[in-house]
Parts: sequence; C-alpha cells; structure tokens
Amino acid sequence: MRNELDNMRTTSRRKHCNVVTDAMGIFYAVVILLLVIHLFIVQIFDFQKYRERGKMQRSSHDFAVRGDIYDRHGIKLATDRIYYNIYARPVDYTEKETPEKIAKLFAPILKISESELRAKLTNKKIPVIAIKKDVDRDTAKKIMKVISENNFRSISLDKKNTREYPQGVFASHVLGFYNFDADVSNGVELTAKDKLEHVVRATRYQRTRDGKIIYNFSTDPVVPTMNPKGQDVYLTIDAAIQHVCEKELQKIIHEKDALRGAVIVMNPKNGEILAYAVYPTYDPNKFQKASNTQIKNWTLTDVYPPGSTFKTITVTSAMELGKINENSIIEDSGRMKFGGYTIENYDYKQKGAPGKINLVYLFEHSSNIGSVNVGFLMTHNEFYTMLKKFGFGEKSGIDLPGESSGLLASPRFWDRGLHMTMSYGYGTSVSIMQMVSAVSALANDGVRVTPHVIKYSPEEETEKIKHIPTISPETAHTITKLLAESVNNGKSCIKMDKYNVAAKTGTSRKPLENGSGYSGAMYTSTIGYLPASDPKVLIYVVVDSAKNGPVWGNTVAGPVFHEVAEQTARILDLKPDKGQPNKVN
Repeated sequence: MRNELDNMRTTSRRKHCNVVTDAMGIFYAVVILLLVIHLFIVQIFDFQKYRERGKMQRSSHDFAVRGDIYDRHGIKLATDRIYYNIYARPVDYTEKETPEKIAKLFAPILKISESELRAKLTNKKIPVIAIKKDVDRDTAKKIMKVISENNFRSISLDKKNTREYPQGVFASHVLGFYNFDADVSNGVELTAKDKLEHVVRATRYQRTRDGKIIYNFSTDPVVPTMNPKGQDVYLTIDAAIQHVCEKELQKIIHEKDALRGAVIVMNPKNGEILAYAVYPTYDPNKFQKASNTQIKNWTLTDVYPPGSTFKTITVTSAMELGKINENSIIEDSGRMKFGGYTIENYDYKQKGAPGKINLVYLFEHSSNIGSVNVGFLMTHNEFYTMLKKFGFGEKSGIDLPGESSGLLASPRFWDRGLHMTMSYGYGTSVSIMQMVSAVSALANDGVRVTPHVIKYSPEEETEKIKHIPTISPETAHTITKLLAESVNNGKSCIKMDKYNVAAKTGTSRKPLENGSGYSGAMYTSTIGYLPASDPKVLIYVVVDSAKNGPVWGNTVAGPVFHEVAEQTARILDLKPDKGQPNKVN
C-alpha cells in the first residue's frame, strides 16, 4: 500500500514540474519574440535615428562665460575673451574630404598659404592636428560655413575662454587673476568665484565620446547668444582714486629706491575700499611671467611693527579705560632705561627732556617716553583687552585671500619690557589692513566696519559686513580733535589748507628675517582721515626700506599721504572744514 502511495506522489510531482517548465518556456519564448520584434522595428523604422545616436555617443558639457568685474563707476577691469582652436582628424579624411581640398578652402580664411596648410594636414603621424589656435568668432563662423556646405567631418572647432584685464597692471592685487585651463585664481577672482561663475540657466553643447564637437544650431559654439554668463561683480574701488594712489606710490618708490609700498584709501563709515595700491605689482594678463614677490599681496600676508602710528591706539585705549582725559598731563623725561635697554625720544639729543607734556604734544612730537608712561597706566590685561577690541591678533575680514592674523601675545606672556615697547609701536606685529580697520573706529564714532573691496547688495551687507563697537563716540571724537590739533600745530607736510586732518606718522625698524633683532631698514608710514569734522576718507601709506634722503614717516610716507588726500578730496568733492569754528569734535 505504501509503495502505491509513493508512486502516486512521484507521478504528481513530475506532472507539476512539467507544467512549471512548460510555463517558463512559454514566458521566455514570449520575451525573446518581443525583443526580436523590437529589434526589427528599430532596424527597419528607427534605423537612421538610432544609428546617429550610436555614432555620436553624445556627452554634454557646460560652457559658461565668467562674469565681468567693474569698478564702482562701471569701468571694466576684467572680462572673458572667447576664442576658437581649429583641429583636423586625418582618420576622418575621405575621397571628398582631402587635405588638398581642405587647404584650398580654409587657407584664404585663415590667412595662411595653401601649401603650408596642406603640408600640416598631410601629417598623418599626428592623430589630431592643430590647424590654427586663437581664432576670433568671425573667422570661426566662416570656417563653420565651409564645414556645413561641404559636410566635412574631419574638421572641428574647440571653443575656449581666456581672462583678460583691459587696464593691465591696474589694481592687480585686488583683481588677482584667473586661468581657465588650470583653474587657478587669486584676488577677487578667487573670493568672488562662485558669483562670477554662477549662471541661472546653463546652455549646453555636445561632443562625441572621442571629443568631437557636434554642430547644429542649438549647440553651435560660434553662436554668441548661446553663451551662458556668470554674474558681474562691481568693486568699491574708484578707478580715479586708484590711479592717483598707484602713480604717487610708484613715484616715491623710485625716488627713495624703496623695496615695496602700499596706499589704502577707505570710507571709514561703511568699510568700502576706494583704492588699494600695492608695489611691486604685475600684469594679470601675464601672471605666469610674474615672480612670487610680485604676485604676493604682502599687505595682507606680511606683518610688521607699526611704530609711532600705534601711539594713537595706546592713547585711545587709556582714554577709553578712564586712565587719562583730554587735558591730562604726562611726564616725559626724554629717555628711559629698562633692563639692558635704553629708550629715548627721536629728538632727545636735540631737545633733551620735555618734562610735562599734554596729549597734543605727545602726538605732534611723537613722544616715545610719553606713550610708554600712558601705556603703563593700564595693566597687561587691560591693554591686551583693548587691543583685541581694535581687532589686533585676528583677521580684519576683508574679502581678499591670504590675510594674516598678525602677532599679539597673550598677556600671560607679557612682562614690563614687552608692555613698554608695545606702547610705542613695537612688541607686536600687525598687517596693514589691521591698522586701517583699527583706526577706522576713531573716524566712525567708535565703530569698526569690516573693510571690503566688493560692492554688496543690502542683503549681502547684512551678512558680510560687521559693525563692531570698539570705543565710545566721546573717546573717538576727543582723539580726533587731539590728532587734528597736533597736525595743525606742527610743520608736517600732511597738513592741508582746506581740511582738518586727524593723522599720525610713524617710523619703525624692520625686523630681520630670522626674527633675531632688527635690520638697518625702516618702515615709514602715515595714517589719518579727513575732514576731521566728518571723516569721509581714511588713508594709510606704508613704504618699506626707503633709502635716499631722510627716512622718516614725515619725509617719505607723509608727502604721499598729502598728495593722495588732496586729489581724493577733489575727486569726491569733499566739503572743506578748515577755518570754521567748532568743526573739529
């Protein structure tokens, strides 16, 4: 009985398997039939369409033009130039598309001899022959017409971008440079890269897998309307003021046989940089030929002891902390010994000890001893805290690459000697932009504003531009008044006929590169703002390693400051404030 049941079960399984096998066979037969029908339809009805697709194996690439860069008045400073390279592929020659025929048709358009072009085209050892590079759009259109009329497949055009700077060396350290092939950039070309390359809608052109461009109306690389473009960028730079600064800077560099220099002009109310001249300079059109020394924006990357210009910060700090006031009298012995060092005023040998001095005298005669005694009124922590408020020891936030944070030691490392030297501009190292940012607080009711070279929309300003309360408006106004009086009382060349100028000169020894001591070279500088009654411009001039004649802030940087101030006031049509009572706060 059991054997019969087993036989019945086995027979049932076999029948089930046969049914499944038959069903799967029918399924696969249907699938294969459908594929055959599909292939038949493709080959018969869509043969031409799919043959072209298979032949081309298209891949897409975006082609976009970078936005232009302008000064604040719309003067173009950087733009893209589009050009074309023409290539031939000998593997695609035919009986109707011979080197002889191509040479005969293209030689007149390209303005080269037919024999020369034919010789180039017959070099079959090269898989892709460069017929001519850097061809303009009009010539490219003529070439395209010949290609279309003769149905040539061996000739292709490659559309390229290059970045051009119409003004040459003008504002080179602000603009920087951009290289499409290597995708390397500097200056605004780097910091504004996302905006310059941002396109709302990308237009595409297509190539075959082997790199050949497919030519039709929608993808024709010589159709100018099909070039997507990034956003234009406007700078805060005023080309007229920039020109003045560059001219005056180069003049003093050559007169004094100086190593390098810089002139910065900024609106202290909103942080807009109106001019940013740096020497040595370079031509961004030929940046590959420039040295690292020329390309480097040393005003941001390098730091230096600010010298006597820093006395404005020392005095302001002490006043803000309530240690001194406008009428304070300071002891000036003319000379001071500390440890193994002796500090003295620059004119000590001629004038000896001034005795008791006021703050106007301190600024006017740039008293080292007076500044030290003011500095000693603050504790280490107090002085350090004020320097941090002024932005020292951190980046200013300017929208240019490579900015240094400077060198400001923590107060736990201070001793009386460091505190002393810091009071008159040594013992710390700053960048040029840090000094510009710090002094701007004096000209802007006690508020520092982020310096910037890019013109931002109101929405962008809210995000990018910081307004940092630093000192009280009362302190800022008092220091401004004292500085202006010191300039008007003296015989300084920075004094102006029509404007009250709040300014301070400075001279500092240049540290050795190994950091152990100082060289014989000097940094000379002048920083100030005008009109003192309502400051509209802040100017900072720094000259490194001047040689010829007396080397002081008043004799090297001062004359540059005066000339830049005079011409900037004229360009901006600043209202004079000199001779009017109670105009200097």
